[in-house]
Amino acid sequence: MSKTLVIVESPAKARSIGKFLGKKYTVKASMGHIRDLPKSQFGVDVERGFMPKYIIIRGKGEIIRELRAAARKADRVLVASDPDREGEAIAWHLLNVLEIDENSPCRVEFNEITKEAVQKAIKAPRPIDYNRVHAQQARRILDRLVGYNLSPLLWRKIRKGLSAGRVQSVAVRLICEREEEINSFVPEEYWTLTAVLAREGESPFEARLYRIGDEKAEVPDRARMEEILKELEGAAYRVVKVARKEKSRQPAPPFITSTLQQEAYRKLNFTARRTMMVAQELYEGIELGEEGPVGLVTYIRTDSTRVAQAAQEEARAFIREKFGALYVPEKPRQVAAKGRAQDAHEAIRPTSVYRDPESIRQYLTPDQYKLYKLIWSRFVASQMSAAVYDTTSVDIAAGRYLFRAAGSVIKFPGFLLVYEESRDEEAEEQQDRILPALTEGEGLVLVSLVPRQHFTQPPPRYTDATLVKALEEKGIGRPSTYAPILDTIIRRGYVVRQKKQLVPTRLGMVVVDLLKRHFPDIIDVEFTAHMEENLDLVEEGKKDWVQVVEEFYLPFKETLERAEEEIGRITVEEEKEVSEEVCPQCGRQLVVKEGRYGKFLACPSFPDCRYTQPLWETTGVACPQCGEGELVARRTKKGRKFYGCNRYPECEFVVWDEPSGRKCPRCGGLLVVKKEKNGQLELECASRECRFQTTQERVLEDVAAGRELTAEGEGPETSLYEQEAR
Repeated sequence: MSKTLVIVESPAKARSIGKFLGKKYTVKASMGHIRDLPKSQFGVDVERGFMPKYIIIRGKGEIIRELRAAARKADRVLVASDPDREGEAIAWHLLNVLEIDENSPCRVEFNEITKEAVQKAIKAPRPIDYNRVHAQQARRILDRLVGYNLSPLLWRKIRKGLSAGRVQSVAVRLICEREEEINSFVPEEYWTLTAVLAREGESPFEARLYRIGDEKAEVPDRARMEEILKELEGAAYRVVKVARKEKSRQPAPPFITSTLQQEAYRKLNFTARRTMMVAQELYEGIELGEEGPVGLVTYIRTDSTRVAQAAQEEARAFIREKFGALYVPEKPRQVAAKGRAQDAHEAIRPTSVYRDPESIRQYLTPDQYKLYKLIWSRFVASQMSAAVYDTTSVDIAAGRYLFRAAGSVIKFPGFLLVYEESRDEEAEEQQDRILPALTEGEGLVLVSLVPRQHFTQPPPRYTDATLVKALEEKGIGRPSTYAPILDTIIRRGYVVRQKKQLVPTRLGMVVVDLLKRHFPDIIDVEFTAHMEENLDLVEEGKKDWVQVVEEFYLPFKETLERAEEEIGRITVEEEKEVSEEVCPQCGRQLVVKEGRYGKFLACPSFPDCRYTQPLWETTGVACPQCGEGELVARRTKKGRKFYGCNRYPECEFVVWDEPSGRKCPRCGGLLVVKKEKNGQLELECASRECRFQTTQERVLEDVAAGRELTAEGEGPETSLYEQEAR
């Protein structure tokens, strides 16, 4: 009986595919790359057409011996690494090491790990796509040329252990320049005026000052506002225009890699790395009881929003069955890809919409469930009808001053039944604001005029989500690179996360400044984006990879030689935050330092004195378990934040969520801050047996009124979970 050896990248993928193919197939895992450029040497011969020197990666010898033995026993070898440039390169390296003709039909691609898709792909093998291999090889060599030339320069001029990269340095530049914008920002004062108006005997509504005469209302200071208020004294308010119309809102397209990373950060607080790790698990296959291993989502590294016709038809049938015909649009939705998006893969979607998140929740880890639900909901919503709003706009005149009130209510929810996209900066919402049925010409009663002082705000710092969005919009990097970029710039100490924001360190600012002055092309956004376009052209077979590398390297080499002579030694003095704590060994005041797991206190006499102690972020909340200690913020070895008693190990009380300092009215336990819901902080009892819930706003209302704490809309003995059950 003939045997076929199928080589994939991971054991999880091997298990899933093995069960779909049967006894005639042997499925083995290569555990990713088996060859790469050497770490201990340059590995690129620039004199001989940038010929790379590939070596077997340390630790992969035993895997290669197993694969060679399995290949000798097989009649045919197929390589099924991931369906992208990186996967193509892995396949090419494997075939070289196993001495198999890469021009033979030996390469298969699985865009989803389902029985039907796997069996169909196995029947259509193809030769290696050299254009993809060359594009990946060009990227690898470009990164080596930059990294192995610039990094030693930084070691010599600043300090050891630093690195510079073709893409990572541009990302750090974006963060540093945003910080410079914030530091140089000068806030400008402005005022707004709100009129609280009403019909006689009816509830009031608000209208904002919109125009003064023929000009847009702009009030720069208090003096101008006082002039306006004086002019409005005794003015009559009359409706001059009422506009009612129906507005539709279209759903967001299904996820691509970058939008998945952004939305997972906003909704789930997942870093890009965590998102991609969990998404890979969902793609490679999850054991679903009797159904066996199934890949739950399509390939997760893509910049295409295309959806297969069969998947659209299945989604439309599901929506019709679940929600009714009104929720199915007349024509299937297809969203055109932006820019130079590669259309080799579909958008990220569930392999079957009938496998809804709740039906398989028991087989998923919490992270897998959250991310799968996000992908499933976004895809289903993307195939649903638009949401429809009834909007009303009312213009109200008071002399030469024009006020405008606007509101909208949902007439038909459409896709909003399933999913609504998050935004980085929430705009002022006017949805569900119902205005009275006003008519033109009618007069209104002024209840009050409310002037408010404002100041313009600087641009916000980047978060994981907004940095990924910026990199994508500027054409820097590719879907698979965003997570490693973020990891690298934080690990190297160029950037730190502070309250979810990416803040450059002094070191990051110095390195970026040096690179901008001496290597303007390397750190130029447009230059880096142009290089990505060239790599795309290599993949499309429209440009030679050696030419692309050569065009970059020759001017880079000249710049490098010039910089070596011009740059002197640079000392980076980190700002030291002095604490009130005294070193017990030498008596000096301890300083705050940043380490792998966050901040800690250390003696400034290092290395003569090596004393250190933890620096705990205090909460001011007493430990609910021992009553003697205080809850402080700490971090796990993986950097995850938690809160525990400062008397540890005498008291072992810990909780993941931030303590609110309030007691649970039901069990007397600790209320912790769970999340922000509709702009309000939601509080929950830390006790798993209780799980009482309320909101911060409700707590403040109850405390101010001298009432017992209660759950929103209920008495003190009813939780929000119980309300939902009702």
